[in-house]
Amino acid sequence: MIESELKRTITRLPAILLVVSSIIGSGVFKKIAPMSDTLHSPMLILACWIVAGLLSLMGALCTAELAAMMPGSGGEYVYFKKIYGRFFSFLFGWGNLTVMKSATIAALSYIFAESFNTLLPLPDLSFAAPGSIGHNVSIKMIATLLIIILSYVNHRGVVFGEKLSRYFIVSIIIVILNFVVLTVVSDKGRIENFHTVGEVPEGWPLMAALFAASLSAFWGYEGWNNIGYLGEEVKNPQKNLPLALAVGTVIVIILYLLVNACYLYVMPVDQLASINQGMNKIAAVEVARVITGNIGAIVLSCLILLTTFSCTNSTILMSARIFYAMARDGLFLKSAGRVHSIFQTPSKAIMWQGIWALVLLWSGNFDQLTDLLIFASFIFYGSSAFGVLLLRKKEPDAHRPYRVIGYPVLPIMFGVFCLTLVVATIMQKPVQSGIGLFLIFSGIPVYWYYTRKLKEVEEGVK
Repeated sequence: MIESELKRTITRLPAILLVVSSIIGSGVFKKIAPMSDTLHSPMLILACWIVAGLLSLMGALCTAELAAMMPGSGGEYVYFKKIYGRFFSFLFGWGNLTVMKSATIAALSYIFAESFNTLLPLPDLSFAAPGSIGHNVSIKMIATLLIIILSYVNHRGVVFGEKLSRYFIVSIIIVILNFVVLTVVSDKGRIENFHTVGEVPEGWPLMAALFAASLSAFWGYEGWNNIGYLGEEVKNPQKNLPLALAVGTVIVIILYLLVNACYLYVMPVDQLASINQGMNKIAAVEVARVITGNIGAIVLSCLILLTTFSCTNSTILMSARIFYAMARDGLFLKSAGRVHSIFQTPSKAIMWQGIWALVLLWSGNFDQLTDLLIFASFIFYGSSAFGVLLLRKKEPDAHRPYRVIGYPVLPIMFGVFCLTLVVATIMQKPVQSGIGLFLIFSGIPVYWYYTRKLKEVEEGVK
């Protein structure tokens, strides 16, 4: 028997933890080095993390209003269909398949495999392939295995996948807080390290440096909206979805500020910048090595393994619901819209998502993938903010279990920021932006195909 609806099994605390687990990945451990190399100022680095966090929180609060109104599978796919129409919502779903969520899965799985390789060196099966992710086939094979295993785990059930993420994220938070405490009580830190070292850019170069550093921070916060994709499976979604979005994002902001302050407290910004110019070094691991030696470095390497494993699992669990929703509307492969009769999961949607993530894994490099997904994501993040404004005007009397605070200033601020970031990225990185736009709009022929099939079915019924 084929089911067509998913069951509500996720309660409030698991929803909050899913938000945290879908955000905390590799960024908080790796991005401090390139940010230091770009800005040379500890206070500017922390400011970038604060601003990126607050902007992500603004986006989460805007999305929360829409999620409470329309708590269905697919998140923004559902909201956009009501606000902008079926075509735009399809482009969102297609963009997630070709660029955003599949690229996130590919990038995270590769970082997991790279971290695994630092702990347990793999055979060096290198080959010269410009533009590919690394050159070691062994690393790619581990990343491939991770995607396959976690796709199977989430095929087996949302409760199983959610519990796996819950246990991992609780462990991760405990280890992060222990790292903070060890840093504070250690005699390795210096308040003087928060002073600026080196030449800080001024004028337009400073704006460009802040933009580049902010992109690094935004990669660290990517994934805050994922819980909306599980809207059909969250209990009491009108209350729990907004709460999970807000509380989960705030928790991550606090953790990120604590961790980055610890890095800067232990290691001067010029040393952190030098890590960015070295090979196969992660800033968090080097800081831990300073505090507790090789044992601390090993523990931090294991923590990165845990976080990338957990974040990859959460992303696979939640984002597959977008393609499930598209298929239910007749705009994607029919099999992707079916719910497994035993495990109550969109198992075929998970499968197709995993296949495309593997294609991206073997065809791009890490920086290209993150640039693509951040650029594409902010197109639709801004659309959510402007969607709040449009829906308030279009349906002023509609029932809204949650109303975004600071309306209309907050949605306008976040929407304008997203628009600015998208335009700036197109100007500074036209090639990557062009690839991202091409992959999103490559869905137009697919949309026409499925729309024509739907029309034929409707005419046949008549």
